Amino acid sequence: MLYTLYEAQRSLMEPFAELAQVTSKMFSNPQTAFSQTAMAQRMAAGYDLMYRLGKDYEKPRFGIATVKVDGVEVAIHERIEVDKPFCELRRFKRFSDDPPTLATLKEQPAVLIVAPLSGHYATLLRDTVRTMLSGHKVYITDWKNARLVPTSEGEFHLDDYVNYVQEFIRHLQSKYGNCHVMSVCQPTVPVLAAISLMASRGEKTPLTMTMMGGPIDARRSPTAVNNLATRHSLDWFRNNVIYRVPEKFPGAGRLVYPGFMQHSGFVAMNPDRHAMSHYDYFKDLMRGDDASAEAHRKFYDEYNAVLDMDAAYYLETIEIVFQTFGLVNGTWEVRSPEGQLEPVRPQDIRQTALLTIEGELDDISGSGQTEAAQDICSGIPKANRSHYEVTGAGHYGIFSGRRWRELVYPRVRDFILAHPAATRQEAGTANTGTKRQAA
Repeated sequence: MLYTLYEAQRSLMEPFAELAQVTSKMFSNPQTAFSQTAMAQRMAAGYDLMYRLGKDYEKPRFGIATVKVDGVEVAIHERIEVDKPFCELRRFKRFSDDPPTLATLKEQPAVLIVAPLSGHYATLLRDTVRTMLSGHKVYITDWKNARLVPTSEGEFHLDDYVNYVQEFIRHLQSKYGNCHVMSVCQPTVPVLAAISLMASRGEKTPLTMTMMGGPIDARRSPTAVNNLATRHSLDWFRNNVIYRVPEKFPGAGRLVYPGFMQHSGFVAMNPDRHAMSHYDYFKDLMRGDDASAEAHRKFYDEYNAVLDMDAAYYLETIEIVFQTFGLVNGTWEVRSPEGQLEPVRPQDIRQTALLTIEGELDDISGSGQTEAAQDICSGIPKANRSHYEVTGAGHYGIFSGRRWRELVYPRVRDFILAHPAATRQEAGTANTGTKRQAA
């Protein structure tokens, strides 16, 4: 019922938001006689803010058209390589007509970035992807909004997440011989489980796994997120935050944890900061500071775009990661696509190097939570294990922004380069009408 009421309210507000946008443009139109007055600027700024507070935020685009590789501009073509009911494996294919650059592209390692399924879209890692593209073949898991997945596709479980990751790893291995895996925040747990299961079966495992800001052991330095999960029972979550998707969506009837509730939780963690950010945006509009105003828009276009998560996946994550700590306690069993239960044994990983990264000021995954992987992956030789704490970085700072680009990425890049393997390079493709090739 709450989800239906929310959608009704949003639909009711939509025309008022659009009217606010039109009014803002009217007051700021330089062709009107009164647009340069202080009152007109204040009205334009106020209505613009009203529009942004009331508008609906859709899934953003990655929008990465080019990147520089060794100083040469390289074109990017984004495409879906594997399409699953609840996730798309998205590839950012790089093109160049410069022979030395093309040779460089073909030699660079392939990396699977596993994006979080925790409320925001994979585009939250846009800066991560853009930076990685300068030195790697990049793939990313682009999770679908559960309200758009028909109920005929069944439920999505944490086990399914683990199985998806394994399938994507095998896909890259079939193309390149092997690959590297990077997980950011929530997926550190299912990614570690996926690689553990592959190792226990004797399968080829990735060359490296980089785990950034994730709750491997949520008992360490618990944050507000951890405390919420431990303060309430699983039944409380089931009865208070799980709702059915309304009729207007393809996934009508599916039980989900709605994105709007997740977003409310995000904002509630730092309400004063968000209120001040919106007030600063209003003042930037008044001053005509277009650069600062645009930076605000870009951030909140991403931050306010949220997706629904299937209830089964969400509740199982709460239970296994934050309540029973199944991974670190050795009690977690994952059901394979064939229906067989398999124990998750990180100690069986031997051939995959491990890099864990944490932010000193991370208020989502506390200090030591990600580093815990160093302890439970005891089968990996110490020489192939490394940990890095990013001084002054919060949660988002370890994968986006200046600290990511200047401090974290060089560590990740060097770690990956330090663990190469003979790989079967993907043959470049050439259009008979041009000399441009892809890698």
